[in-house]
Amino acid sequence: MGILLTIIIGFIAGIVAKFLMPGRNEPSGFILTTVLGILGAFLATYLGQYLGWYAPGESAGFLGAVVGAIIILAIWSVVSGNRR
Repeated sequence: MGILLTIIIGFIAGIVAKFLMPGRNEPSGFILTTVLGILGAFLATYLGQYLGWYAPGESAGFLGAVVGAIIILAIWSVVSGNRR
């Protein structure tokens, strides 16, 4: 159930992160935005568990997932900006 909750929260967090950090080099489209949010939620969950913010088996909250998605967007911008 924890992974399913992370995916649902990540889906919504990806949409919010795209609105908070718009840019032209970022992934676009419904599926990529969803994947972005899910990856952000997993990043926030495992980083939070590593740092002791979340208990093992506990998923990140909505704000953590948005922050994780924004971190991934920032990394995406740096990586895609260097290719040009």
